Amino acid sequence: MKNNYIFPAIFNKEEDGYNVSFPDLSGAFTCGEDFEEALYMAKECLEIYLEDMKDIPKVGDLENIKLGKNDTIVMVEADLIAFRKKYNNQSVKKTLTIPKWLNDLGIEKHVNFSALLKSALLKELEVNS
Repeated sequence: MKNNYIFPAIFNKEEDGYNVSFPDLSGAFTCGEDFEEALYMAKECLEIYLEDMKDIPKVGDLENIKLGKNDTIVMVEADLIAFRKKYNNQSVKKTLTIPKWLNDLGIEKHVNFSALLKSALLKELEVNS
């Protein structure tokens, strides 16, 4: 499963700031008082939007995007791993089964089973902690 995406956003400059929309993502809108805030909000909007999707659409052709007088295309990146780390970092309890002899040996060697499982999952899923 892919975790990084880049989508074009249309930044529309108004008197009071920027409105931001994503042509490939119906209903994904945000805004900011200045360009920097609008860019930050666009990244967050994109990550929230993509996190809730089961099937993420492909990026359309940039040439097909119709721009108005005060519009600019800005490519916005979403890092869903970083997003999940920031907003879904609570611990969850997992029940698992291992052979008794392995459990006994782990206890004897003072193994932190939770830390070991977390470390193994990060390695297996190729995620940096």
